[in-house]
Amino acid sequence: MGGLQEFYTVPDIVKQWAHYFYRHIRERNIPEIQSMYEISFLKLSDRYYKASPWPEVQHIAEVVDNDHVFCLLYKEMYFRHLYARCQPTLRDRCESWDNYCDLFGLLLTSNVNMQLPNIWLWDMVDEFLYQFQSFCQYRGKVQSMSPEEIENLKKCDKVWNIVEVLNILQALVDKSGIVAELEGDGGAKLCALEGYYPQSSNVLRMLGYFALTGLLRVHSLVGDYFTALKAIYPLNLHERAHLFTPRIPGAHITLFYYGGFAYLMQRRYLDAARCFNAVLLYIYRVKAAHRNSPQYEQMLKKNEQMYGLLAVCLALCPAGSKSLDENVLMQLRERQSDNMAAMARGDIDVYDSLFRDACPKFVTSTPPAYDQATTNTNQLAFRAQLNSFLLEVRSQQTLPQLKQYLLLYSSIALGRLAALMDVEEGALRQQLLCLKAKQRQLKWDGGKDMTAGTWTVASDLEFHIDVDAATGREMVLVSDSQTVATYAPLLAHHIFRFEEIIRDLSLPPPVAAAAAAATAAAAPAPAAARA
Repeated sequence: MGGLQEFYTVPDIVKQWAHYFYRHIRERNIPEIQSMYEISFLKLSDRYYKASPWPEVQHIAEVVDNDHVFCLLYKEMYFRHLYARCQPTLRDRCESWDNYCDLFGLLLTSNVNMQLPNIWLWDMVDEFLYQFQSFCQYRGKVQSMSPEEIENLKKCDKVWNIVEVLNILQALVDKSGIVAELEGDGGAKLCALEGYYPQSSNVLRMLGYFALTGLLRVHSLVGDYFTALKAIYPLNLHERAHLFTPRIPGAHITLFYYGGFAYLMQRRYLDAARCFNAVLLYIYRVKAAHRNSPQYEQMLKKNEQMYGLLAVCLALCPAGSKSLDENVLMQLRERQSDNMAAMARGDIDVYDSLFRDACPKFVTSTPPAYDQATTNTNQLAFRAQLNSFLLEVRSQQTLPQLKQYLLLYSSIALGRLAALMDVEEGALRQQLLCLKAKQRQLKWDGGKDMTAGTWTVASDLEFHIDVDAATGREMVLVSDSQTVATYAPLLAHHIFRFEEIIRDLSLPPPVAAAAAAATAAAAPAPAAARA
């Protein structure tokens, strides 16, 4: 891009934006930084750089005193805009990687005293992982590249290397000390002060916090779901009171989407349904407030994907519906009723379609064999995960019909049940054994380790085979294990929901809110906002 911008003229208003942005960062003025980052930058992008990159850093360096740290931060925003509005070249991908290495390396090795908005710190981690994923997807399409492109790509073997990406994320976690802090008070202080501790920088602390979600995402993209859940044990998805992420919608949705998907692929459908329920209820409550946000469309997309994954969970484990909120259950029926009916009939194509639409964009952890690549390696990674999922679905294909028959009887001869299902008695015994095994699931038991749990029966149906003493025939004896509902659990559930709503809203006292509104109305508009 340097040759194209040799005689580039930067509009005065853009120079003014860069100057004030730099000044506010030096002054640690969080409200002004956030306003310029979230509002002014987007307005200037739409006005001057809708389909082109922002000025390269050398064109604005003079107005920011050639400050090295600010130039790294500016380049992070520059490349993010380039990825969003333009088509990045291999050179762009390499330069962005080098900039992230320099930026994170500086933060890890120096005494950082600046403060930045938490939303920007999350966006850094999120964009870092998006660009890693984008490079892996780009690298996997070798069969469509020219020999020159392949040769250039071979020289970039260290660029966006998965080991280096994981090392950076883990270094951020370790250096920030966030794990010890979360284990100490469960994140209470972090949530209360939003990471802005007096006389302290929030940058490394919050980067470490968000890097935990980053580790979950990277491990999930390569199909290592056990390690993915191990990585986020300090956050504890099931104790939402100790999470900071609800204040950053993108971080919260990413955390529960990948956490729920990791549980789903480990056949822990009860825990997966619980994760999806929590985040879908969160989106239901907050999406109206983010209607004008740039992330609104992505929020809606993830919302639809997770309803699809939740439908899959309930098709494979109907008992998961017990943990769903009424609003989520109603929305699920409106969106997925036809698909759920088809899955109940054992329609593999519906499972296939929902998985394709809702799964992450998987990547391979190693580069392709450039000289021998004849196919898209991204498809190989996706196919491996899809086949693993469909293998589990096919193992349960006949179980819904079997369960429907068992619900009709309290006892039935094995031979008669085999005749009703049109199978041999030996095959029926295998299906009964399979149903018995699939009804048992590992469920989180409240400990810190979210990969651990206790085995539980995820069904209202209990049955066993016994020999009738009078006739000598094998009988399937069925009992309904569903317990009678009482008022106490129902009241406790609604009290808990009410407390969650109050906690999520985090509204200030009316007097404080009125005073804040009056102050905001009386204050003059900041120069950055006017720009």
